[in-house]
Amino acid sequence: MASSAKKRAVGLGENPQESDDSSEESLGEDDDSTGEDSEASDEINEEVTVDFEAHAVSHNDYNGIKKLLQQLFLKAHVNTSEMTDIIIQQNQVGSVIKQAEVPEDSDDDDPDEVFGFITMINLTERKGVECVDQVKELILEHCEKNLGHVACEQLEKTLSNTNKPVGLLLSERFINVPPQIALPLHKQLQEEISEAERTNTPVGKYHYFLMISKTCKEAKGNTNPDEYMFMKAEEEFFYEHAVTKFHFSVQEDADSCLSGRWSFDDVPMKPFRTVMLIPVDQMPAIMEKLKEYLTM
Repeated sequence: MASSAKKRAVGLGENPQESDDSSEESLGEDDDSTGEDSEASDEINEEVTVDFEAHAVSHNDYNGIKKLLQQLFLKAHVNTSEMTDIIIQQNQVGSVIKQAEVPEDSDDDDPDEVFGFITMINLTERKGVECVDQVKELILEHCEKNLGHVACEQLEKTLSNTNKPVGLLLSERFINVPPQIALPLHKQLQEEISEAERTNTPVGKYHYFLMISKTCKEAKGNTNPDEYMFMKAEEEFFYEHAVTKFHFSVQEDADSCLSGRWSFDDVPMKPFRTVMLIPVDQMPAIMEKLKEYLTM
């Protein structure tokens, strides 16, 4: 059954499908003009308006969600198949991003393709589930390496405290999907979590939420070691409100810092993951920051 549209978010940006094609393709093959100036002007270098819609998660989204999870966890020992099943099962919260209208003459073989998703998994309620325990182990392992034993013990206590549930906030999308879509997605998710809490559904009660963000920094040794770039720029505002936060390298796990075609003036970048533990009561302030940043 096809999922129903829940909320529409419109973004202006590069068409994610076209971004996978060679940037050296020419648009002006019928143009009689020649020369370097003509060749330069003929290169694909324009913005295409693409409409996106947020849909309820359905079984049809399995492959798309799993692919995005694999891009997040890379070679880490996390059962992304099981995690995808959980996301689909608890579809009362969360959304997937799809292109609103695919032209009939489009070369896209999958008009129902998932360009991103957002959801929250209750780590406390799902204690003992393989993928949940694996995420905890991954985070605690890197916490001890980066922050030390005492901080790791404190984080472990937080993750084990059944009186103050912790949710894993997952928000992944293709890098070409504009950040403006994040605001309605986060608003929708918060509304769904509030409704779940009102009806005493396990997915709706949290004291903290945990995020694992894609970040990177310049490979050059003369840069500030604390200068990390968030692949989803809006997640910097979550970082500012985190009570526990650290970074760990995934350079050995990834072929590239970025899952797609990015250019930072050919500056070599090292890929990282940034872990953040954020109190739920900080969410209103974060949402205000998102609103200010994403509606400029």
